[in-house]
Amino acid sequence: MARVTPRVKRWIIIPLSVLLSLGLVAAGLGYWTVRRAFPQVDGEMVVPVLDGEATVHRDADGVPQIYADTPADLFRAQGFVDAQDRFWQMHFNRMTTAGRLAELFGEEQVETDVYLRTLGWRHVAEQEYELLEPETRAYFDAYAEGVNAYLAQRETGELGLEFSVLGAMNGGAEVEEWTAVDSLAWLKAMAWDLRGNMEDEIERAGLLAAGIDRERVEELYPAYPEEEHPVIVEDGEVRGGAFEPGEPEEDGGDGADEAQAPAPPEGAAAALERVSDGLGSVPELLGPSSPELGSNSWVVSGEFTESGMPLLANDPHLGAQMPSVWHQTGLHCTEVSAECPFDLTGFGFPGLPGIMIGHNADIAWGFTNLGPDVADLYLERIEGDAAIVDGEEEPLETRTETVAVAGGEDVEFTVRSTRHGPLLSDAEAAADLRAFGENAPVDADGEPVGEAEDASYGVALSWTALEPGGTADAIFAIAAAGDFASFREAARSFEVPAQNLVYADTEGNIGYQAPGVIPVRGEGDGRWPAPGWDSDYDWDGTVPFEELPYAENPASGMIVTANQAAVGSEYPRMLTADWDYGYRAARIRDLLQEAAAEGGLTAEDMVAIQMDAENGAARAVVPHLLEAGAEGTAAEARDLLADWDFQQDAGSAPAAFYNATWNHLLDLLFDELGPDHRIDGGSRAWLVVSRLLEEPGSAWWEGSEASGRDAVLSTAMQRAADELSDRLGPDPADWRWGDLHTFTPVHPSFGTSGIAPVEWLFNGSPVPASGGSSTVNATGWERTEGYAVSTVPSMRMAIDLADFDAARWIDLTGPSGHAFHPQRQNMTEKWAAGETVPMPFTPGAVAEAAEDTLVLRPE
Repeated sequence: MARVTPRVKRWIIIPLSVLLSLGLVAAGLGYWTVRRAFPQVDGEMVVPVLDGEATVHRDADGVPQIYADTPADLFRAQGFVDAQDRFWQMHFNRMTTAGRLAELFGEEQVETDVYLRTLGWRHVAEQEYELLEPETRAYFDAYAEGVNAYLAQRETGELGLEFSVLGAMNGGAEVEEWTAVDSLAWLKAMAWDLRGNMEDEIERAGLLAAGIDRERVEELYPAYPEEEHPVIVEDGEVRGGAFEPGEPEEDGGDGADEAQAPAPPEGAAAALERVSDGLGSVPELLGPSSPELGSNSWVVSGEFTESGMPLLANDPHLGAQMPSVWHQTGLHCTEVSAECPFDLTGFGFPGLPGIMIGHNADIAWGFTNLGPDVADLYLERIEGDAAIVDGEEEPLETRTETVAVAGGEDVEFTVRSTRHGPLLSDAEAAADLRAFGENAPVDADGEPVGEAEDASYGVALSWTALEPGGTADAIFAIAAAGDFASFREAARSFEVPAQNLVYADTEGNIGYQAPGVIPVRGEGDGRWPAPGWDSDYDWDGTVPFEELPYAENPASGMIVTANQAAVGSEYPRMLTADWDYGYRAARIRDLLQEAAAEGGLTAEDMVAIQMDAENGAARAVVPHLLEAGAEGTAAEARDLLADWDFQQDAGSAPAAFYNATWNHLLDLLFDELGPDHRIDGGSRAWLVVSRLLEEPGSAWWEGSEASGRDAVLSTAMQRAADELSDRLGPDPADWRWGDLHTFTPVHPSFGTSGIAPVEWLFNGSPVPASGGSSTVNATGWERTEGYAVSTVPSMRMAIDLADFDAARWIDLTGPSGHAFHPQRQNMTEKWAAGETVPMPFTPGAVAEAAEDTLVLRPE
């Protein structure tokens, strides 16, 4: 996902007087208050909802492996264990997805709740529950029973230190029973965080409003460079209504429609720029929003491996938070059968039954974000209780919502929707968006008009996740798949968010599938807001699953996905125009090919590649920096670049200077954009700048503070040297990238309170980090906020299909979500150092690794 003007979001705004009280409470919390939330992990416990026993083994790192005789008991036990480790995280997430944060934190969260309810995540989840396959519904219900069995055994203060702090803040709140819909709503949050290019759509219109002509805007958003960087599926085409891998025929596809959509009417684009503030009020539950949200995954066939079997690696790049978004778990039927088909281990989400990424006894799979354009904004003409479409009135759909407020009065409001989706412009949290709609200077034909007494304008969101779907069914179908055919069939139901699915099996096969509900547009290409009054711009169905790209045992023996273009421009369907620009994908492919040429690849080699920190943009920029003038400290720092290997290790002085120079270079080069439209520093900027360096006569080099390519480069280095001298001392040889580029896991609800004792309670400890934006080790940073890590490889895994017990894994933080628990952040230093831990799979290996064993017994 791309975001051009990232902002730090303080999701929970707490009154200062309350925070001061919390600080005093936090300072006085005792040993008992903290430890009473720690779960029992050894011995026996009675869990009345079970039909039979369930056993939970935990290794030295605290990772649980669960065994049960039936799927119902397996998922009951998973719900119980997830609640043991992460119930505050689960509770905060469900209150967010339901638009109920004001019940926890008071009236300051009303506008956020209104926006969330206007989006309707829970509203759609309630509909989705009724559409699930009976088995899936039973699994979700069983998980909820397990969660509730845990809640029944604990007082509120025993569920997490957060509940004690919340009680000090507002007297606390009753914790309701968990439901299957609470779990399903999480899928909507995940889809929202990975929804695609909505911010790019707004930003392009905003740049026009800022006076940048369309040609120059398009320079800032170039097409994917498929001649330079790989696409995921390099061979294949759609024939007879189905995608067929392999060499395309000479009369292959004509390519997706590349006709440009019209720019928004004059005046509308200026207001659309402000929409991002409204969208920014929605908490991102996968972590802070960033252009660097992405992921790496790849599979390599046995012909290149030491074991002779495939290797699969995956490291999803998500927002940095405490605790990790993942909960590493093993789920095992005691005897695998048609009635109890699950024997798997991997990473799931707290609050959601099953495993999202991992392996069973036959196959392994991983995800990266496909990133198709599945969300469009429509400018709507509203007259009374109707929207105008093709000159006719269409009644708006409405529903009433009520927000309960801790310490205040309930707030009731109406959600209105057009044929395209909910009117975000009605939400109190989207005041700027509403102002845009009310002053839209166009008539039903899109022509400029004066003020109209009988009409106003709104902005509606069309988004695939607002239609109930079957993604939950896919989670369990993938977990039980045994070959590529059944894996692909399971992927058919994985509708939102659309993902790149990589695959390997114990028969030696590798594969890839792009699933998802992806709209087919009438007019327009999704890159600009659309006129809702013209039905020609409506969606016209979705891309058939049979036409979506896939690959099975490609001739190259390798499949690499890193959010780059899934297919080349000849593909006849428009998936998106806003891919990652492929630097990570190209680097991974090169490293795999180099390593394969030197000998058989191992899981350890995969982990080493995951930690590669080469800055691909620096290879293009540094030669020009070395030729540009510099004096004093800037000259000393510039000379460090002459022998730099472009690796951004935490201890690297050249990496520190280069990234500071890059940061200032972008501001100088694109000063026309102003502070509200600063270009992000990731792969898009890498490509744009590399091209501009070869065009010294480009108007972009003419700036208000430095003009001409060499002058801009020299000024950027001087500013960087001045900044780092102030921050890190006068000697460039002593500068360290890790002193700037630190990773601190931040608690989503209390971690940005502004009160040191509260933040001390809930935030993790900082560690220096290698890598950077758009490197393979993708520790992204936001230029608007400094060099600290904001997005991370949220976990890493590398699996050799020859030996599942030898799989290597690491989580970002640790299994526990409880403050001060020894397994809350026990993995972070290993994660930062590129270390991994084993994740045993077979019963004997799991038992041997067990440090604690908890037997859950029925009443």
